Amino acid sequence: MNRGCSLFFWLLALEVTSVRVAQAAEDGPASRQSLEDAWWTGPLLAASPSTLPQGHLLVEPYIFDSIVDGEFDSTGARHSVARQDEYGSLTYLLYGLTDSTTIGLIPRFGFNSPSQGDGSSKVGIGDLTVQGNFRLSRYLDCGWLPAMSLVIGESLPTGRYDRLEDRPNDGFGAGTYTTTVSIFSQYYLWMPNGRILRTRLDVSQSWSSEVNIEGTSVYGTAQGFRGHASPGNSLTLDSSWEYSITRNWVAAIDVSYVNSGSTRLLGDYAALSGALTPASIQSESGWSQSISVAPAIEYNWTGAVGIIVGAKWVFAGHNASAAVTPVAAINLVF
Repeated sequence: MNRGCSLFFWLLALEVTSVRVAQAAEDGPASRQSLEDAWWTGPLLAASPSTLPQGHLLVEPYIFDSIVDGEFDSTGARHSVARQDEYGSLTYLLYGLTDSTTIGLIPRFGFNSPSQGDGSSKVGIGDLTVQGNFRLSRYLDCGWLPAMSLVIGESLPTGRYDRLEDRPNDGFGAGTYTTTVSIFSQYYLWMPNGRILRTRLDVSQSWSSEVNIEGTSVYGTAQGFRGHASPGNSLTLDSSWEYSITRNWVAAIDVSYVNSGSTRLLGDYAALSGALTPASIQSESGWSQSISVAPAIEYNWTGAVGIIVGAKWVFAGHNASAAVTPVAAINLVF
């Protein structure tokens, strides 16, 4: 938690410094780009604090391929794998309930294709997130207050996570109810050349319920296991910058930090041949942390239709696997 707080204050200081530099340049000779002249889609990671106008709908499907070169089991031990492609999609389906309240769903799907062993038997359904976005403040041109919102999400265990038997790559869920509380913020800066730099800083904290497990599972258990897992809490910090190159083209980059608590696994395996009692299992995965960077490029046909293409690089941290994830998404507002 101390590492997460330190990074949060570092990102906040960077945001404040950027504001001062940009505001100091506003009196320069360059003409200032208007907000109406800038169209946006992204960025890849930091979600928007803005709420939709009442009655409007946003549809934003993402597709990606997470290319992983290592993974950890429930004991925290690292496995070496030549390559594993984790194909997936998630879609934001958001609706403006009122001008200051947006509700929505985020369904997920996946397909795993390891270089060794069996892949997924079919495209699988992941966990479904239900969320509400409640506006706290609105950005005012030349004002100091950023746009801010409180976002509450609940992840529902709709994806398979145990009883996978000989197809462990068919697991796309966590089996838990996960509550996430977030503060999203957004601000606009004008650079010395008059172009807009849009910034976001999102802070999220998640809590997960205990989950009962039977057999082969996404928690690293094998056939014959019965027990439960208790995932640790998770803190996520996302900071993004989007530069309006032209009205249509935007360059974007995210920097994200994730700190997750230890997952506790407790249970036993059924008695094997010749054994009088089941084999008990009690393990801790250990806490983990990672930092990722996600550069991208956006093209916007209008203020309501745009695409973004980029990649997320996860740098292996403590108990975390290095991965690169190419991503593409389209943003549609109706």
